[in-house]
Amino acid sequence: MKKSNNFTTGQVYENVIRKERRGEYLGKTVQVIPHITDEIKFNIKRGAEGAEVAICEIGGTVGDIESLPFLEAIRQMGIEEGRGNACYVHLTLVPWIPTAGELKTKPTQHSVKELREIGIQPDILLCRADRPIPDEERRKIALFTNVATEAVISAVDSDSIYKIPGMLHEQMLDEIVCHKLGILAKAADLSVWKHLISAWEHPEHFVDIAFVGKYVDLTESYKSLTEALIHAGMHTRSKVKVHYMDSEEIEQNGCDALSHMDAILVPGGFGKRGTEGKIAAIRYAREMKLPYLGICLGMQLAVIEFARDVAGLTLANSTEFDPASPHTVVGLISEWKDASGKTEKRDENSDLGGTMRLGAQKCPVNPGTLAAKIYGLEVNERHRHRYEVNNHYVAQLEAAGLVISARTPTENLCEMIELPPDVHPWFVACQFHPEFTSNPRAGHPLFKAYIEAAIAHKEANK
Repeated sequence: MKKSNNFTTGQVYENVIRKERRGEYLGKTVQVIPHITDEIKFNIKRGAEGAEVAICEIGGTVGDIESLPFLEAIRQMGIEEGRGNACYVHLTLVPWIPTAGELKTKPTQHSVKELREIGIQPDILLCRADRPIPDEERRKIALFTNVATEAVISAVDSDSIYKIPGMLHEQMLDEIVCHKLGILAKAADLSVWKHLISAWEHPEHFVDIAFVGKYVDLTESYKSLTEALIHAGMHTRSKVKVHYMDSEEIEQNGCDALSHMDAILVPGGFGKRGTEGKIAAIRYAREMKLPYLGICLGMQLAVIEFARDVAGLTLANSTEFDPASPHTVVGLISEWKDASGKTEKRDENSDLGGTMRLGAQKCPVNPGTLAAKIYGLEVNERHRHRYEVNNHYVAQLEAAGLVISARTPTENLCEMIELPPDVHPWFVACQFHPEFTSNPRAGHPLFKAYIEAAIAHKEANK
């Protein structure tokens, strides 16, 4: 997956406006059709470059004005690419009405009716429901939507998203898609998925992870991270229970809530709110020898905590939170090179969205460190941040015992930190976002090592 595999309405309109300003439309009036739809088709084809089959998801709800240009674009593509080269799969809702005691198919019927009115006939319906849809209801849906009965798929709510491939395979969704596209494919091998589900359902270990953040009321904000923990649990035969803890509550009430945890994780984030609670949780992890993993801001705050409580820089802080601090151990880097070699610049007045260090960057890892044991001698992970550890203080922090285990090769920026094994059994933090490259099949080495450390801590403290 690369940058071109995701694009938004804003990007589409911005590209069209830029083309008009450059005169590429030769003075013609810019319209939704064909200019916006052509740009959408261009982006879809660019994202699919080099692939034999592209799966393109269009978000939103059929009938909403926001998605109409995208639906019109894929209608056109169905004609341009040939009907044998396009398969329309429509996700719908079949709600259960408790008072009536029955499933209602009307929302699905009307949703498909909206699609057909703009020229799209779905080939397959994925019908979301909280229970299996009876054959009689499937036949009714097929009759009113002009879809084959076998192509009305019952997408029942599951206690694990990783059971979904097997559920859809049992209803022959993969065969229906291949038949529609004229693909002669060998039989699907779902043994990996079966193994993962078995590991998830029959764990050998149980660990409690304190997830200290400030968006804990909206846990979907941390979806990539929590899924990475689940992946690591599968690969270590562990049931990972994530306890979401509001950093503002820790700031006000102390760290007592952490006393029964097996490990602590502080994720990324922006802004000052709740940072002192996160720092308190990091201090607790360091002093109580609890396994600690810091991601992005979680690394910056670990550096601040270490500077304050170990290196003697009592008022250490980040320029993001306190620009007047006498010891800004974390600050805004003003110039750096991206993966393509292009020089990027930013300052405190720059737009937030367009001035982050983004994308993957390879960095050497210092031999003999815990990071090297986890990653080997090179790490290549994706970034999404604006602030960096201030190189002016690195020597002082290292002299106090902090280990900088990875740095960027060009700017010499801190990428990973850790504490020596004789000081702490497992304390690691990184500036990048390793959760973006975790997947259920392989897991991720950093998260697997973290869960293994949590298991070891629990076993040692029985």
